[in-house]
Amino acid sequence: MAMRMRQSLAQLEQEFRQETEADRNRRESLRRQAVHRSRSRSRNRQRARSSARYWLLVFSLIATAVIVTAAMFECLYLLLR
Repeated sequence: MAMRMRQSLAQLEQEFRQETEADRNRRESLRRQAVHRSRSRSRNRQRARSSARYWLLVFSLIATAVIVTAAMFECLYLLLR
């Protein structure tokens, strides 16, 4: 009976250690996944902001070119009139 009890306790301790190790591994895996998701979201936000700034720059350059061209022709018209 005592041998069975010791064997049972040893088996319980072994299972407890295995479960503790599995839990540690699970927590570490979840932490790594959270870090990965966070970095991915950060990159996506940065990419979206960069894209918006790029298009704002393109449109402002085009608008500037159109305004300068119109002003130039208006000045030419007034000078040659």
